[in-house]
Amino acid sequence: LIFTRAPVTQTAQTMSGCLDNFRLPECDCSAVRPYRNLISSILGGCLVSIGWWIMIDAAAGYPSQSEMHHAVHTCGVLATVAVFMVNSISNGQVTGSDTYTDGCFGQNAARLWLFLGFILAFGSLIASVWILFGVYVGPQKSPMWPGVAIFLQNGFIFAGNMIFKFGRSEELWDD
Repeated sequence: LIFTRAPVTQTAQTMSGCLDNFRLPECDCSAVRPYRNLISSILGGCLVSIGWWIMIDAAAGYPSQSEMHHAVHTCGVLATVAVFMVNSISNGQVTGSDTYTDGCFGQNAARLWLFLGFILAFGSLIASVWILFGVYVGPQKSPMWPGVAIFLQNGFIFAGNMIFKFGRSEELWDD
């Protein structure tokens, strides 16, 4: 049942609210756990693809340099490079628990590579916001869609990158 009576505590007696008796059912996510890596990989890849699809639409709709300068594609390219940089390093390499894949520089190089990947990801997102508001938003500025497309592209790529990195679990790799 969704509507059940919550146990009354001392603090709950002094405060009242309109949703005091509303309780959501308990979520048993044990059936989803084996598919966590699959779901986050598909979701992350779809978000990156949607981001690029939005930018392809804007580039096809505004092919001239005066409407959309072609240098603005750099943000999306760097964000995509950041996806590969961030996700090529496992959490075990960063923490040092993967001793069998030490490499020539080891844990410090993995941390530096991951840090540079995050700098590229955040930098691309910040640059897309700057391009949107600095170039496309303001009085007498038309069209606005290329700037919005640049921001959406980088937002989707950034979200896909974070879901792909932090949504997966390395514990399931041994199964």
